[in-house]
Amino acid sequence: MSSLQKNSFIKSIQFYIPALILLFSVLNEFDLNYLNIEYFSFNFVHILIFYWTLKNPIYLTYGIIFIAGLINDVVIGIPMGLSSFCYLLICIVTAYLRNITLSPNFVKDWFSFLFTIVLINSVQVIILDLIFLIEINYLSYVVNSGFTFLFYPMFFVIFNPLNQIIYQKKND
Repeated sequence: MSSLQKNSFIKSIQFYIPALILLFSVLNEFDLNYLNIEYFSFNFVHILIFYWTLKNPIYLTYGIIFIAGLINDVVIGIPMGLSSFCYLLICIVTAYLRNITLSPNFVKDWFSFLFTIVLINSVQVIILDLIFLIEINYLSYVVNSGFTFLFYPMFFVIFNPLNQIIYQKKND
């Protein structure tokens, strides 16, 4: 009987791995700006949200994504709700892509991700610059979008086996 309870506990923990990674990354402000490499940064949270809401949206709910956005706003010091809005825009794009895609293809997903991060960063820059009058370094947004786009395949390779493991454990 205790082995069933342990197995059930492990299954429930594995189900929440994407949400835990998301919350850890927004609390941690996960980026590589601390390495003092000029013009090198990428947005891990965008990759994480795009992948999990596109491939298996049951693991990353909209409520958790919204709360993660609020936490991110507090941690990095931007107006409340902006990150939540941008994260939920990613969810809207992935929901649309899931509905129109007949056969999933990595290359199509990757270029859809490029469109998504350009859209999200454009919306964020417009809101910060035009509405809140916060001075923006446009080059850093362009570099961040480029590196985020380039790192997507690496995280796709990491998240795919994790998705298979979680899905397999859930159906056991």
